[in-house]
Amino acid sequence: MQKPFLEAVWSDLILANYVVPPEWLLPHLPAGTELDLFSGRCYVSLVGFLFLNTRVRGLAIPGHINFEEVNLRFYVKREVNGETRRAVVFIREIVPRLLIAKVANWLYEEPYFALPMRHAIQERDHTRILEYGWGRGFPYAMRAEVEDEPQLPEPGSEAHFIVEHYWGYTKRSKGPTSEYRVAHPPWLVWNAASFELQGDFVPFYGQHFGAVLQQPPESVVVAKGSSVEVYPGQRLKD
Repeated sequence: MQKPFLEAVWSDLILANYVVPPEWLLPHLPAGTELDLFSGRCYVSLVGFLFLNTRVRGLAIPGHINFEEVNLRFYVKREVNGETRRAVVFIREIVPRLLIAKVANWLYEEPYFALPMRHAIQERDHTRILEYGWGRGFPYAMRAEVEDEPQLPEPGSEAHFIVEHYWGYTKRSKGPTSEYRVAHPPWLVWNAASFELQGDFVPFYGQHFGAVLQQPPESVVVAKGSSVEVYPGQRLKD
């Protein structure tokens, strides 16, 4: 039986979701996949969350066990023997540890960057406030507030489309696309009661995505998260 490459807890995820023209994503689309649309529309998500209790091949690396990540991602699918593998592709991933970024870039060509990061989580009565900041001096920040108890997303809903992905694909500069599997139980989610995004994202994500991120999101989902297992990737043959 295949063992996971990475085990961790992904916790307190903020997923801010934006509708974009499909042609913006075609340069980032891995070979062998197609864009996955919801109600005929193409989404990108800016996601902030915590990596906790991280183990790589069963080993905890000091200083790399608990940390933040913020990523910009979009959604694809691939048909395999009648199975639809719904997946994510990352445009940029930010972590606070240079070693993580270098290893991910070198081994997997994942678009990781290392920058200073911080987070804050507050509990007030029935309200939970989550905040992630990144960049030197923390010029970028995302903040969401949720209330009451989380629920499983309704099948067929936008929230279900955003959080229910168990595959990932990576476009590589040389050679075929990489595919990897992610295992975790279904996530409980909230619809954010409030959301704030701070920063000039044009220099960071480019003109198209940067301009979109200056606009109000289509929706903001906050997921409680869970333990996850990420399995070793393989190259697509077709």
